[in-house]
Amino acid sequence: MDWMTPLGYLIGFSTVGYTLVQGQSVGLIFNLHALILVYGGTLGATLLTYPQSVLFQALRAVRVFLIPGDRPDPLNVVALIVRLAEKARRQGMESLEPDINQLPIPFLASGLRMVLDGLPVDILRSNLLKEIRFARDRHAQVANVFRSMAAYAPIFGLLGTLVGVVQVLTSLTDPKTIGAAMAVAMTATFYGIFGANFLFLPIAGKLNVYAQEEVFLKELMIEGILAIQQNEVPALVMKKLETFADAHKRWRLQTAPPAARRAAA
Repeated sequence: MDWMTPLGYLIGFSTVGYTLVQGQSVGLIFNLHALILVYGGTLGATLLTYPQSVLFQALRAVRVFLIPGDRPDPLNVVALIVRLAEKARRQGMESLEPDINQLPIPFLASGLRMVLDGLPVDILRSNLLKEIRFARDRHAQVANVFRSMAAYAPIFGLLGTLVGVVQVLTSLTDPKTIGAAMAVAMTATFYGIFGANFLFLPIAGKLNVYAQEEVFLKELMIEGILAIQQNEVPALVMKKLETFADAHKRWRLQTAPPAARRAAA
């Protein structure tokens, strides 16, 4: 669970709510017509922009945004790769067969399976990099759905403002209807800006971060897989994979004595 998501929403909604309460405009900000216009229009424009398959992926991405679940720790992945490198060096590549079938990371299992199948280094690297590129494109496409919604929402808010202004101009002779028309004009802009900055852009941004973490981890695994294929010593494998860790994680690898350090010894 990423606690920054609920914390961010708590702070954001509290800030907006406090401002509305202090301004005594909580009851005035709700307008059903403006709500339907902005979010209905945003949804309709998004459905026109993207095919069904991408939209279904975007729906699943919302669940990942809210409940990301457990993602592989790079330190644990390094320790696992070093352990496999040590076993392959001591017992041969064929000894990794039982481990591959039990690996919890499909990308790593697929790469090691290609090693056992005897693929040359350049073809193996090319295939794995293609998987990364396809995954990156898929993640970018899903994030673009929410970026598009963030672009559409303020535009429909502006459209609601124009509709409200037109209603005001057509009802100047009837003061009783001017208030309702102005409510649509003002609240539509609020809904558009609020939706873009508190709903759609945060989802796109966090999904992009998750995608970058996944790409980083897969690039790390590629280096580990190639090192295992070349039958390098575990200590050298550890050194290569350390370059993919940031300064803090690299310090943890060098100072802490977990399984990763024992495997490299």
